[in-house]
Amino acid sequence: MDKRIVIIGAGPTGLGAAYRLSELGYKNYEVYDSSKQLGGLASSFTDSSGFTWDIGGHVMFSHYEYYDKVFDRLMGSDYQENRRECWIRMLDTWIPYPFQNNIRYLPRELAYECIDGLIDAQTTRDFRTASNFQEFVDAVFGPGIAKHFMNPYNFKVWAHPLDMMNKEWIGERVAVVNIHRALRNLLLDLDDFGWGPNNTFKYPLVGGTGEFYRRFAPHLSGRVNLGTTVVEIDSDRKMVRLDDGTTAPYDILISTVPLDILCHRMLRQVDEQIEEESGRLLHSGGFMVGIGLKKPCPASKSWMYFPESNCPFYRVTYLSNYSPNMTPDAESHYSLLCEISYSDYKAVNRAAVVEDTISGLVASGLITEADRDAIVDTWCYEAAYSYPIPSIDRDRILAHVMPYLEAKDIFSRGRFGAWKYEVSNTDHSLMQGVELVDRLLLGEKETTIGIRYASTADGRQAAHDRPKPAALNPEKPGPLARPNMNGHGYVK
Repeated sequence: MDKRIVIIGAGPTGLGAAYRLSELGYKNYEVYDSSKQLGGLASSFTDSSGFTWDIGGHVMFSHYEYYDKVFDRLMGSDYQENRRECWIRMLDTWIPYPFQNNIRYLPRELAYECIDGLIDAQTTRDFRTASNFQEFVDAVFGPGIAKHFMNPYNFKVWAHPLDMMNKEWIGERVAVVNIHRALRNLLLDLDDFGWGPNNTFKYPLVGGTGEFYRRFAPHLSGRVNLGTTVVEIDSDRKMVRLDDGTTAPYDILISTVPLDILCHRMLRQVDEQIEEESGRLLHSGGFMVGIGLKKPCPASKSWMYFPESNCPFYRVTYLSNYSPNMTPDAESHYSLLCEISYSDYKAVNRAAVVEDTISGLVASGLITEADRDAIVDTWCYEAAYSYPIPSIDRDRILAHVMPYLEAKDIFSRGRFGAWKYEVSNTDHSLMQGVELVDRLLLGEKETTIGIRYASTADGRQAAHDRPKPAALNPEKPGPLARPNMNGHGYVK
């Protein structure tokens, strides 16, 4: 109980760890974050025009009783509960989400192409033999759904070819549909859009998603140091060096910085193989573009997916529908949050990203050409690390890197600290910090970072078994299959 704990990062994972430490009465810890505010990639910003923007389309739903209790304790009644209304925009029409359950909205020829391919895939192929995400898509959905939605949409999201990704991340995040359900919906003209774990979600009344994380501050005993960057870690002396030249000792280090940056740039002493392997981890970057309009909101939608090439974004959120306090005046203004990905495989023109977004909104039918005159605010945020790619070699890399770090009393957790997209929602991320503290102080097992989701009909069940190999598994894997890729993203 007297060990000095240093936490790098005040996003959901770092805050979860710090909150749990304080809750258990543990005082000997410090948190450092280079940002001026709490929240990390779950932060929110209110600009000078009175619009509030999130870094990405966050919604708050939980797999954990502990997370729910913390939310209730910190937020009280200062939140709004929303029912999800989610759509796909393609072929100049709106299709309820998920696409594969609602192909009846397609032109008849395309609907037949999709259902015929689905029947063929479901009756002649075994998705369990798929070796990557592309093969999984082909085996589960068939060529029609793959061609018209799954392939183009997923490339826009991940900014990487689908055959570079594993299939283990999928679980509840991709609605696996069977032919009986698809045929029923098509022939009986039935809507089927209640699927998924987030069909209702909570959202703070004021301040965006980031308001929840700002409310951690009074509970952390003044031990959070904002605007302070850890630039180097001496794992032999157990010392971190800060950007002002000072140092801080630790006995246990909890890091939420991207794992490749931790091993490549921050660790003073690191095994050459560990440095090389962590460099194989892949990620995308992203631009979040906010468009504020002085006009009553025209729709009740929550968010929308865009697989087609007539717009740069893969998702757009009616952020003003989440709370009446996201714009200067809910009666006369509304806001759209647009997300665009990039990588070495998918370039984005940085200088034109806002204008390209506006043109894409017009081309995809979300706004009209005349609505350009109603735009009174734009906001743009670049996240160099947006999505941790669940690549083919990811688990084998983690099986080497994570035990190596833990042998040095360095515990890497969080969206990019653990590099497991399937458990990097904000509730997962916060609980990674909580569970690590419970492991260190109480000897309890961590469960979140070992989750492997099992594909189920409704997506609501998940098997919490630990994959093999997985993070924290000490077994040595075989040779890595892919060449070294820097994965740091490319922008024209």
